Amino acid sequence: MVNDRFLDTITVGDCLHYIPLLQDDSLHCCLSDIPYGINLDAWDVLHDNTNVALLGQSPAQNGKSGFKRRGKPIRGWNAADRDIPRDYQAWCGQWASLLYPKLKDGASVFIFGARRTLHRAIVALEDSGFLLKDILAWEKPNAHHRAQRISVVLDRRGLSEEAVRWEGWRLGNLAPLWEPIAWFFKPYAHTITDVVLENEVGAVNMTAGQIDGKSPPNILKGLWFADGEVRLHEAQKPVSVLEYLLRLTTREGQVVLDPFMGSGSTAIACHNLNRHYIGFEINADFARQAIDRVTAHIAAVSDEEAGQQIHQHRLF
Repeated sequence: MVNDRFLDTITVGDCLHYIPLLQDDSLHCCLSDIPYGINLDAWDVLHDNTNVALLGQSPAQNGKSGFKRRGKPIRGWNAADRDIPRDYQAWCGQWASLLYPKLKDGASVFIFGARRTLHRAIVALEDSGFLLKDILAWEKPNAHHRAQRISVVLDRRGLSEEAVRWEGWRLGNLAPLWEPIAWFFKPYAHTITDVVLENEVGAVNMTAGQIDGKSPPNILKGLWFADGEVRLHEAQKPVSVLEYLLRLTTREGQVVLDPFMGSGSTAIACHNLNRHYIGFEINADFARQAIDRVTAHIAAVSDEEAGQQIHQHRLF
C-alpha cells in the first residue's frame, strides 16, 4: 500500500510535499492543531508582511515572563496588515485542496484554530470541497491572560489625571478560556448509512462521547493535561481532547492524518486508542522531539503492559 512508508511514522518535511504521495480515499480522519496564523512564533508567521515589532517586545514587556513576544499589531490602517488574513486563508487552501482526495467519503476533519482567524480556515476548507459540520468549543480550566492596565501605562507617561480617569480599564482581550475546533466532513454521494457501511466513517459514537451520562455536547469540558504529561510545544493540546475526538468519529485500526504534528500528541492519542497515524512536521526540532516523545511513550506503555501480564500470570 502506498501509505505503508508513512504509517505510524512522523515524517520530517512539508505536508504540501507529502500529502500528494498518500493514496486517494485512504484516510479515515484528519485531526490537527494547525498553525493559527496569529504570529505566535516564527512557525506561525504565514505571510510576507514585515514589521519591526513582529515577534519582538515593547518596552513595557521587557523583563516580564507573561510577555515573551508579541505578534503583529492589529491596527487596521495598513493595507499590508489587511492582507495577513487573506494570506492565511490562501495557505490553508493549499494543504486543504491536497487533503480532500486523500480522505474517504464521509470522513471527518478536525482543526483547532484561533477565534480571530478560524473563519479564514473554514472558508478555505469549504472552497476545497469540505462541508462544515459544527464548531466545537473546547473549554480550558485556565488560560494565561495578558492585559496591561492602561492607568499604569498613562502614569509612566506622566499623565496622572488621565490615569485616574481610566482606572480599571486594560489594554488587551478577555481571558481566553475556550478554543474553537472546526469539524468538517468530506461529502458523500448517497446516504450516510451507505457511507458507514462502505467506508466505516460518518457515524458518531454517542456512547464513547458521553459526558456525565448525556449525549456528546459541542462544548467540551474536563479535557486537560494529565499529571506528568510532557509539555514540549507552547501551542500543545492535551492528549485527552484528541482522544475524545478520535473516539467520537473513528474505530480501532483506522488511519488518522496529522499534517502538522508538532509535539506528537495526535500520534500518542492514536497509539492509546489503537488507531494508525500518519504525521508530517516541517520543523525538524519539533519533529525530533515528537519522535522521541512518542518512542518513549510506546516503550513505557509496553513495559506497563508486560508488568500487568506478569502480575496476572502470578495471580493464577
